[in-house]
Amino acid sequence: MFEKSAAQHKTEPAMTGARPGLTLAAVAVVQFMVSLDLSVVNVGLPQIAAGLGFSAVGLTWVIHAYALTFGGLLLLGGKAADRYGRKRVLLLGLGLFGLASLLGGLAQEPGHLVAARAAQGVGAAALAPAALALLTATFPTGKARIRAFGVWSAMNAAGGALGVLIGGLLTEYAGWRWVMFVNVPMALGALTLTWRGVAAGPPTAPGGRPDVLGAVLATAGMTLLVFGVVRTDQYSWTSPVTLTTLAVAAALLAAFIHVERTTAREPLIRLGLFANRSVAGANAYNLLVGAAMASAFYFMSLYLQRVLGTGSALTGIMFLPFALGVVAGSVLAVKLGYRLAPRTLLIVGGLLTATGFAWFGLISPDGAFATDVLGPSIVAGVGFGLCLGPVVATATAGVAPHETGTASGLLNSSRQIGASLGLAALGTAAHHRTGPTTTPETLNDGYALGLTLSAVLLVVAVLVALTALRRTSPPTRTERTDDRDVLAVQE
Repeated sequence: MFEKSAAQHKTEPAMTGARPGLTLAAVAVVQFMVSLDLSVVNVGLPQIAAGLGFSAVGLTWVIHAYALTFGGLLLLGGKAADRYGRKRVLLLGLGLFGLASLLGGLAQEPGHLVAARAAQGVGAAALAPAALALLTATFPTGKARIRAFGVWSAMNAAGGALGVLIGGLLTEYAGWRWVMFVNVPMALGALTLTWRGVAAGPPTAPGGRPDVLGAVLATAGMTLLVFGVVRTDQYSWTSPVTLTTLAVAAALLAAFIHVERTTAREPLIRLGLFANRSVAGANAYNLLVGAAMASAFYFMSLYLQRVLGTGSALTGIMFLPFALGVVAGSVLAVKLGYRLAPRTLLIVGGLLTATGFAWFGLISPDGAFATDVLGPSIVAGVGFGLCLGPVVATATAGVAPHETGTASGLLNSSRQIGASLGLAALGTAAHHRTGPTTTPETLNDGYALGLTLSAVLLVVAVLVALTALRRTSPPTRTERTDDRDVLAVQE
């Protein structure tokens, strides 16, 4: 699965015949690429819209398509890696990801790019858990494992932090198509490293049969739900079209729950896991955080370019204070974690992030980076960084060792699905506020509303932490030292 417990790491034997250096290099490239693609297209969205003729609301599907398939199929990807072999699934995922990136760069109309982004998400859902499972098997114990996870964590953070900057530079100096093409050489490099350096070990769960039907029902239901929300710009909430779409989405999601309860195959998720308050609360919190973060990134990228007239490259640079704030917040969370419980850090981090987003909501058509962007970026970044490690620790608290991987994979899925649902709802609300006439002033009003609603989502997340999560004592230094390299790297 996407993550394993510390006990499993210590007992799983090292892979025979593997070349650890090449395996680590392959996994590092994979994680950088997957993290990069969560944000690299954001700055290029205005140019993508102009080049392919996306509508204002339709443009959000460039984000939705990747997030929904990635989040919806992630648990299936982890089980497929266990069932069919990690190297095989990793190679398949890399091939699909690289091909989808190439086709996306060659897109000639909106549907082509959306389909390519969806295929990228499918590939990422296969390769991300397979790559991390290979890493845990290749480096099972000792200092080598700690260093390997340090590299993995650094690549994860670097991809997310540099994605907007790289996207801005590529869009301005090479064209928006290169935010897709940039993945092709990385995928080819990782393919080569995997082929040469990773041993083709036997499947770890050869007898289990992945629940493909459950994954399809969940992904289709969430996609249709987002589709129904997004189309409220054309059909009102009470129209037969919207009501029918949402009803079918609900039926698909209900069918998913039924399948998970009754399937003879290995279910994607044991529904009883949600009886654990830590698991349920952390995932609800994470879903809301994912919704707010994806929406805020989307609105701020468009505000800087469409309202303030900032170039793509400079827009990417303007996101760096936020990235640095996340790093600072993550470091601070580790230090405060010895004295404060994870629940407390989630509350403080959520309130700080909400404050930053509410500050963003005060943007104006004649604003500037120093007055409208820099301050809230730092506040929101530090707050978000405070949340990352604690939400992972909370989501796996009290979970049986054999289900730790499922709980961690579920947390990743909840963030991606939240990102898509949040952007669908807030993007539609911003579009309605903007109205039919798009001027810098009306666009600013729409983006400001979207950013304010992002702050509201963070306040709701804080309320979830206050009501759903139990009060706990701060972990001891020994406990955090044992678990930090397993849990903190997840985000």
